[in-house]
Amino acid sequence: MKVIICGAGQVGWQIARHLANEKNDVTVVDRNSDLVRRATDTLDVQGIVGFASYPDILARAGAQDADMVIAATHSDEVNMVTCQVAHSVFNIPRKIARLRSQSYLDAIYADLYRRDHLPIDVVISPEKEVSEAALRRLQTPAAFETEFFFNGDVQLLGITLDDKCPVLNTPLRQLSDLFSTLSAVVVAIRRDGTLFVPSSGDQLFAGDSCYIFVQKHDVQRALEVFGKTAHVQDRIVIVGGGNVGFAVAKNLENRSSRIRAKVIEKDRFTAEQAAELLEKTIVLHGDGLDADMLSEANIERSDAILAVTDDDKTNLLAAIRAKSMGCPLAICLINDPSMEPLLRAMGIDAHVNPRATTVSSILRHIRHGRVRGVYSIGDAEAEVIEAQVLSTSSIAGQNIRDIEFPEGVLVGAVRKGDKILKPSGSLRIEEGDHVVLFSLSADVAEVERLLQVTIDFF
Repeated sequence: MKVIICGAGQVGWQIARHLANEKNDVTVVDRNSDLVRRATDTLDVQGIVGFASYPDILARAGAQDADMVIAATHSDEVNMVTCQVAHSVFNIPRKIARLRSQSYLDAIYADLYRRDHLPIDVVISPEKEVSEAALRRLQTPAAFETEFFFNGDVQLLGITLDDKCPVLNTPLRQLSDLFSTLSAVVVAIRRDGTLFVPSSGDQLFAGDSCYIFVQKHDVQRALEVFGKTAHVQDRIVIVGGGNVGFAVAKNLENRSSRIRAKVIEKDRFTAEQAAELLEKTIVLHGDGLDADMLSEANIERSDAILAVTDDDKTNLLAAIRAKSMGCPLAICLINDPSMEPLLRAMGIDAHVNPRATTVSSILRHIRHGRVRGVYSIGDAEAEVIEAQVLSTSSIAGQNIRDIEFPEGVLVGAVRKGDKILKPSGSLRIEEGDHVVLFSLSADVAEVERLLQVTIDFF
């Protein structure tokens, strides 16, 4: 497949990396020559320097026979015009645009994104994706990462084990014997900075960060098995009243359960705007790094702080200061993935990576065949893929133990009709079943080959 990616920033580079690794014909366009050079030097892609919305630039990028354009520059307007030109001039069949401004996303403009108006097939909102990810972190505060599959019936939990974990030094194969009715499956472990897929004989150690699939009804029990306790989050302080912070506060207001939230925003105009639109949330104008401001927000009596400004350092320092003042849970937004290994040492309980959430959202719309969902792990180190098994798939009609999965792949859950099953070696995969697979990035192409989903991206 031939893809043009407009914008070579963090999101564009990661999407190019994923698609290039799967042997697609990828061209990256950006006006910044350094970013284009980084992409062409590190990835198997072509690069064009110029404005993505210019017809002659798209023509040089091969728009005449491209299958898809992904507009992910920093400008909403450039992304929209790029999709319009891609449609009107080159008739590119699939167009995806990243849009940030809420004005473009409001429901009143729902009819805007149609082929007879502005032809965008898929609109990706980073702020919406990030706010939803932040809410998921609040729902499961004991996990540093969480995502839902099978329409919310299966949850992926990222849990860091401490000395109190009751299953330390226990081979994974014994977990099924010890907890025979528990649906949890450990699919990956990060140890000393390295992410790997464990074998049945591997043990868990304090300090490990584990990725675990568990059915929705078993989440609380799974947390207890791995040494975590669940706390109800009734009082939350949000640092940052921009698009992300506002969206989180608005969502909390709309919940049936009473959650008391306070928002701290440094910019007066943004604070006043948030205060005008939020009905049940207290908005404070001030610096989230200021200890007096945090005290005014009663941080010492709060259950969690959510730091979601557009500055990583502000988020980190606000979260650290809040914890030093007695707040038990700190979640922050981090754009720089190189900081992620440092978060645990700093006392940060969980984080949200806007790039990873946006990349995952885009991948959901460009994957092959019957893929229903994709979630990116870490710095594009792994993917979780939800897919339907086709009759042409080589895994159809086989027991899991007989399927030649790469070493970096594990089955996390299987849905047969309305029933969700914990994977076992004797479980037979049939046509029409839905599976969730954890795969290291190097093995994603082989997973797609096994699933026989390379027929059609659309």
